[in-house]
Amino acid sequence: MNLHNALIVFRKELRDMLRDKRTIRSMIIIPVIAFPLLFLVVGWAASKFAGQATKEASTIMVQGGDDSPQVLDALRSASDIQIVPYQPDARQEVSDKKIRAAVEIPEGFQASVSGGHAEQVAIDYFADDMKSELAKERLQKFFDDYRDRLAREALAARGLSPGLLEPFSVKTANVAAPSKVGAAIFGGWIPYMIIILSFTGAMYPAMDLTAGEKERGTMETILSSPVARTDLVIGKFLMVVLASVVTSILSLISMGVSFAWSKRAFLRGSEIQMSIDPSAVAAVVVLLLPLAVLFAAVLLAVALLAKSYREAQTYVSPLVFVVIMPAVIGVMPGVELNWKTAFIPILNTSLVSKDVIGGNYHWALMAAVFGMTCAYAAIAIAAAVRMFNREDVLFRV
Repeated sequence: MNLHNALIVFRKELRDMLRDKRTIRSMIIIPVIAFPLLFLVVGWAASKFAGQATKEASTIMVQGGDDSPQVLDALRSASDIQIVPYQPDARQEVSDKKIRAAVEIPEGFQASVSGGHAEQVAIDYFADDMKSELAKERLQKFFDDYRDRLAREALAARGLSPGLLEPFSVKTANVAAPSKVGAAIFGGWIPYMIIILSFTGAMYPAMDLTAGEKERGTMETILSSPVARTDLVIGKFLMVVLASVVTSILSLISMGVSFAWSKRAFLRGSEIQMSIDPSAVAAVVVLLLPLAVLFAAVLLAVALLAKSYREAQTYVSPLVFVVIMPAVIGVMPGVELNWKTAFIPILNTSLVSKDVIGGNYHWALMAAVFGMTCAYAAIAIAAAVRMFNREDVLFRV
C-alpha cells in the first residue's frame, strides 16, 4: 500500500463530499439540530402534560359507603379528587379512560373500623396510564392519612400517645456523586446513540463512494488512474471513517449542550443532581473508534455490490437492525460486560462504554474489547479490499 496515493484519493473524495448537500445534511446539519430539537420538544411536552395532569382533579367513582358518611364527606372535601355518580360499569369506565379510578368501600366500613376490625378498600385503576396512576396515588395517600387519623383518635381516646404509631423515623440520603447519578440514568443510552449515529454517519458516504460512483459512470475513470486498487480502497475508507467520526463527535457535542440546557430548564428546583463526566465521554469516543472503522469497512464492502445508489440502500438498510439489536441489548438492565460478552461485536463496545461512563474502568476487559473490535475491523477492511479487486463486483450489469 502506498500511503501517499491513498491520501491523494482521500483528499479528492473529501472535496467531493463537501460539495454534496446530502452528505452535509447527514453528517453535520442533522446531528447539530436533532438533539437540541429532541430535548426541547420532549422536555416541553413532558413539563406541559405532566404539569397539567397534576393540576387537574382526578375523576373517580365510589361504590358503597352509604353507611359510612364520614369517609365519603372526607373524599368529597379532597381538593384533588372529584367524585362522579357511580355506574355499574365503573371498571370499564376506568379501562376506557372516561374516569381515572374506581373505589369500592365495603358495607359497614365506618362501624367496623371504629370497632377495631380491619377492612379493605379496593381501588381499580389503569396501570401505566399517567392520569390513572396519579389518581391511584392520590387515593392511596387519602386513605393512608384517613387511617392514621382514625388510629390517632383511637389512641387518644384510650389515653395513649399517638407517637406509638411511629416510634421511629427513617432518613434517606443520596451518597452517589452527581456524575454517578447521571451515569445511572444515561450511561446506557449515550453509547447507544453514539453507535447508531456512527453507523448512520458512515452509511451515505459509503454508498456514494461505491454505488454512487457506478451510477455516475465515474468508477471506470478512477480505476484507470495509476493508483493501486488497495490505495483507492484505503482512500475511500478513510473518507467514510472521517464522516462517521465527525458525525459522532458533533452529535456528542450537540447532546452535551442540549443536556446542560435542559437540565437547567427542567430540573430547576428539583432535588435531583446529576452530571456527565466529560473525561468518561472522551474515553468512550476512543473506544468507539475501532467500531467506526468496522462500520466503514463493512458498509463499503456491502454497498460495492450494488449497481446504483437506490440498490445500495436496499442492501445497507437491513444492516441498521443488525447494529440496533446488540446496541439495545447493551442498554438493558442486567446485561454486563464479562469475558463472554467482550467477544460479541457492537454489544461489547456498548457495555464497556456504559461501564466507563459509570466510572468503572475494567482495564483488562477494555483492552480485550478494543483489541477484538480492531481485529474485526481488520477483517472487514481486508474483505473490502478483496471486493475492489473483483471485476464481477465492480462492473456488474
